[in-house]
Amino acid sequence: MRAVLFRIWLVLALLATPLAAQDSGTVTEKNPPVAGAEPDSADAALNYADWQQMAVRAEAEIENRNSSAERLEEIRAQLAQWRAALLSSQSANSARIGTLRQQLDALGPAPAAGQTEAEEISKRRQELADQLVRLQAPGIAAEEAYRRADGLIREIDRILRERQADQLLQLWPSPVNPGNWPEAAIGLSDTLLRLWDEAATAWADPQARGKLFDNLPLILILAIVGLALVVYVRGWVERFANRLLEGASARGRKVWSLLASLGEIVIPTLGVVALASAMVASGMLGEIGLSITAALPFAGFVIFAAAWLGARAFPKTQDETAVLPLAPDRRAEGRFLAVLMGLVVAAEALRSAAMDAQSYSDATTAVMSFPILVTAGLILLRIGRVLRKSREVADRSYALRLLTILARGIGFIGFAGPVLAAFGYVQAASALIYPAILSLGLVTLLFILQRLIGDIWAMIIRSDAQGREALVPVLAGFAMTLASLPVFALIWGARFSDMTELWTRFTEGFQLGDTRISPSNFMVFAVIFVIGYMLTRLFQGALRTTILPKTSMDQGGQTALVAGIGYVGIFLAALVAINAAGIDLSGLAIVAGALSVGIGFGLQTIVSNFVSGIILLIERPVSEGDWIEVGGVQGRVRAISVRSTRIETFDRNDVIVPNADLITGQVTNWTRFNLSGRLIVPVLVALGSDTRKVEQILREIAEAQPLAVLNPPPLIVFMGFTDKAMQFEIRVILRDVNFSLTVRSEINHLIMQRFAEQGVAIVPPPAAPAEPSLERIAETVLALEQVLQRVPQARPTPRRSKVAPQDVTPERQAE
Repeated sequence: MRAVLFRIWLVLALLATPLAAQDSGTVTEKNPPVAGAEPDSADAALNYADWQQMAVRAEAEIENRNSSAERLEEIRAQLAQWRAALLSSQSANSARIGTLRQQLDALGPAPAAGQTEAEEISKRRQELADQLVRLQAPGIAAEEAYRRADGLIREIDRILRERQADQLLQLWPSPVNPGNWPEAAIGLSDTLLRLWDEAATAWADPQARGKLFDNLPLILILAIVGLALVVYVRGWVERFANRLLEGASARGRKVWSLLASLGEIVIPTLGVVALASAMVASGMLGEIGLSITAALPFAGFVIFAAAWLGARAFPKTQDETAVLPLAPDRRAEGRFLAVLMGLVVAAEALRSAAMDAQSYSDATTAVMSFPILVTAGLILLRIGRVLRKSREVADRSYALRLLTILARGIGFIGFAGPVLAAFGYVQAASALIYPAILSLGLVTLLFILQRLIGDIWAMIIRSDAQGREALVPVLAGFAMTLASLPVFALIWGARFSDMTELWTRFTEGFQLGDTRISPSNFMVFAVIFVIGYMLTRLFQGALRTTILPKTSMDQGGQTALVAGIGYVGIFLAALVAINAAGIDLSGLAIVAGALSVGIGFGLQTIVSNFVSGIILLIERPVSEGDWIEVGGVQGRVRAISVRSTRIETFDRNDVIVPNADLITGQVTNWTRFNLSGRLIVPVLVALGSDTRKVEQILREIAEAQPLAVLNPPPLIVFMGFTDKAMQFEIRVILRDVNFSLTVRSEINHLIMQRFAEQGVAIVPPPAAPAEPSLERIAETVLALEQVLQRVPQARPTPRRSKVAPQDVTPERQAE
């Protein structure tokens, strides 16, 4: 039970204290001076003699089966400090070692057997090699000691985990066995008698009694203030928070109401602290009384926090955005069950404070803990049933499905815990029920904080509708969920040293060749890359808006230059970031070469498009704003990226064309070097019309167009004739081919007008054959069926067999 209570206190401490500040593995001191002492950064070098003593003492404690868990934890903390110092010492003289290796490389390879080199070169090579060996020695020794310390820590962790598992599986006398009840009754009566004896002994002492009368005014004041804070002020705070929720502005009422409601926890807890202080000031308490009094503030905090969480999760009035859309009676039941869960945890804390220190038998502890465990199990069953009722009220959202799964797990624990306790596995039952209650409270707290962040964000952006559904609250909730994972692990039995060990492994990073890459390297890489990326974008913006518009470069060239600078800037930013982070990628050269072959085959299309995009930016056969035709698609080029080009058609549709099609295929660029282009308008006139007259009319119409180029002049061509019509064409060059449709329409209007005035007949183009309708097809099919019905059926003529009747076998007859 003490382990459960310690975990609860530890969770509360974690909510106020950063995890990293508690980790012995994050100590930055390098030089532990003596065995078992705290690391001292003032020392110049590691004292390996002290480390040897420390390692030997740790190995002795590990081999001793009677070593307590507290002693092993202490040894582990010291080993973790040594391990951190040894890890830092592994990189000692790294800069000087790198310089020496470069000097040796500059001298060239050592001569082979039977070969000689200059005496001064050989002497210098030997000096550098000796220096390199001397400088590498501390790092090698530190690495060996680091491996030893790490192995000892792992062994201690294994021993502690095995002991924890054995403790959970320990079988106590069954609490439902009536034979164990008298012993438990004796233990309870003994505790009560000790409390009475402590008070009677203190009252019989004149000095203690005088202290009581001297402190009586203070005791009365503390008692009155404590009762007032617990009974009256808590109700006032609750009513004040409700008035804020109803009367404040719609945008901030939920935030201010939630912050004010925190007084429902803080103020009553201060009242319990005042009551406990009054009891201590009386001087009438002994060892057991002081232990119970010390547990009272925690018990009060748990009860009031449970009531507050229940009121937030099951409010008296709720809107359509409630996480748990329940009926009013179910919400009232949920609030009541939340208070009961707080009372159960408080009762276990008081029982542990009163009886665990007395070293009663396992049977006594099991019988006294069993009623509390059964009550907690029933509460969990009921709260799970209430949570499952939410799916019957509203649609099953993602959060609601998670709550349904949580409700099923809580219900299972509420049933399995008392059953295990009844069979004698009381510690296993406690390790299931109390963590389940704490986990339920933590999940509720996460939901409340998620809603709070959404309301605060709604106040910032001044939009209630989009506040909770915005990206920032969702990301904040996700970050809180990740940050709560260590807390959940601690609740469910993980040791604090396990969490610090995981953090240590994370901060140490991993080995890549001769380089160790840690999260700090990634942070440096990310920061420098982001800075380089931002500088590149700023430079691109300056070029696009300030420098390039003042040059004679066309718009397509400006766009290509800005895009190319962006790619080069990102590449340089990545190189600088890698070098600044100290990441050596030479060890990955062979692996990258092998992977590049497979990736080349798998991504050859993407690589082809990428290379084509680079060619487009350099050669610029197509630029943004050009009117092109590729693959039967005509439109304007709106954007050229590395992989594809976006073309906007005249129907305002975007067509994504791979860059490889623009390089390998045939592309017509109507406006690349100039905007002029030829327009051809076909004209059909009736056979027998005056061809010269028609030609003259068409020439006048073409020359009258404002966009027509007169040098060379428009050309009127008599293309040919048929038995019904004669075909002419107007071929005119326009200054801006983008207006070809407008000019074509205007020419057709003038043709109709002038031909009508001059009496020239126009022959319409031959109409395409009409497609048969469904009714026509049905009629044809019906007619064919009728014809087939009238055709007489021809009977087949039997074939004459040349086989005699007597020679025909039954098989042949079947054939």
